[in-house]
Amino acid sequence: MCGRCRCSIRPDDIPRSCNISNRPVRFVDTDRYRPAYNVAPGFNVPVVRRDAGPDGQGAVVQCMKWGLIPSFTKKNEKPDYYRMFNARSESIGEKASFRRLLPGNRCLVAVEGFYEWKKDGSKKQPYYIHLKDDRPLVFAALYDSWKNSEGEIQYTFSILTTSSSSALGWLHDRMPVILGDKESTDEWLDGSSSSKFDALLKPYEEPDLVWYPVTPAMGKPSFDGPECIKEIQVKTEEIKPISMFFAKKVTKKEDQSESQLTTPHKELVKTEKLKSPKDEPETADNNNQESYSEKVSDESKSTVTTAGPDILPLKREYNEFSSDIKPSLDEADKQYSSPAKKKGNIKGAGDKQKTLFSYFGKS
Repeated sequence: MCGRCRCSIRPDDIPRSCNISNRPVRFVDTDRYRPAYNVAPGFNVPVVRRDAGPDGQGAVVQCMKWGLIPSFTKKNEKPDYYRMFNARSESIGEKASFRRLLPGNRCLVAVEGFYEWKKDGSKKQPYYIHLKDDRPLVFAALYDSWKNSEGEIQYTFSILTTSSSSALGWLHDRMPVILGDKESTDEWLDGSSSSKFDALLKPYEEPDLVWYPVTPAMGKPSFDGPECIKEIQVKTEEIKPISMFFAKKVTKKEDQSESQLTTPHKELVKTEKLKSPKDEPETADNNNQESYSEKVSDESKSTVTTAGPDILPLKREYNEFSSDIKPSLDEADKQYSSPAKKKGNIKGAGDKQKTLFSYFGKS
């Protein structure tokens, strides 16, 4: 596809650019031509066509509008130059708009370069494509004439496109048909109607075609000037593995959770991290339980190991047994005293206090 180009060549240099300087050339409507760095469909561009004179060896440099308007278009219809500014070379022999033009309406278009856009998601980056030695590029094209409602005859043309070259395929899948030498330009301009143009309508594979990125501002046709072809630096984003994105997210969450914790909480978290999950914090209750259980286990162990059937008597006297347990009961009474006795406003049963029966006895 070719929808923008740079054409600032002087009309006098067009014959030399198209390799027809050895022919008689006449110029038609070249006063309409305005050189520009950002030429779009609808602009007037100098085009080389074969002269329909007696010998047919001459050429005409004629200013035509870019964007084909077929001759069978209605007179009162508004011309749309963006509808057919390109023609697929693979199908020009099939479509009526181009098939009838192939025998005698072939022409050449000379430009210094053209623009193509690289799509990257929703963004589009334009590139300027030209020859390394800045020679003009010559495109194969077809032209037609159309008479509008005012009776004015207007000449328009369409640039032929083909599949992209191997070097330019990364940028776009289509490119204009470039005629790179005099033999190809002569064949396209003077070939007979029965000629096979398949050899000409192919991608340009020569290594002298180069390109570089330019400002996206030239996407507007109103933007013109040398700034259109000024090379810019395109920012390329560094490709990072997906694992790094997950690592960053986890670290961020941990930092947020740690920042929300107060200092005592942080210390508690640190101490808990040091211990294994099986360990439990030591408290007074746990210490008492552990000491009590150890004591019982020690006593049971000593009883089992030291007291056998030979030492312990089968029967014990009641007094001996009661004497063994009395101290423990007294101690228990001392340790676990009734809470009611501790309170000063409650009197015990042994205190002298009048009861309800004493009042009845008096009566």
